[in-house]
Amino acid sequence: MRPWLLSCLVLAGCAGARSTGTPTGALDAEGFRALMEQVAAGWREGNAAKAVECFTEDALYEEPPRKQFHSGRADLFEFFGGEKGTAKPMHMIWHYLAFDPISQVGAGEYTFRLNRQYHGVVMVKLRDGRIARWREYQTESSLSFEEFSAATRF
Repeated sequence: MRPWLLSCLVLAGCAGARSTGTPTGALDAEGFRALMEQVAAGWREGNAAKAVECFTEDALYEEPPRKQFHSGRADLFEFFGGEKGTAKPMHMIWHYLAFDPISQVGAGEYTFRLNRQYHGVVMVKLRDGRIARWREYQTESSLSFEEFSAATRF
């Protein structure tokens, strides 16, 4: 084989098509938004079952370093209010959601209120269209989100 032909074949292989689509059985950005909105709606409605449907059976939920830690759907169901719901209604709103369909990793900026109000960010890892890992960072604040984020609004 001629050296120039071998070089062309090697270069063609390096420049070959790469998959940039969503992996089989995975969610796209719209599916991610719908999933995260279902979690929020379940919390707002006091419907733990609706929220926990969005998590895998072996999901892990954490506010590092282990301020809150929950393992599995059954534990999350109780944490989300269980059969009786929470004593007060939960308030949850997503301000921004971002998602990488290739890695199935997403993030959301939110405001959550139950007994206290928090503004925070969560990182999630999906598996088979459900949340397998949830890691949140939040700050307690009585400020509205607009006031809280005033200096860096976008």
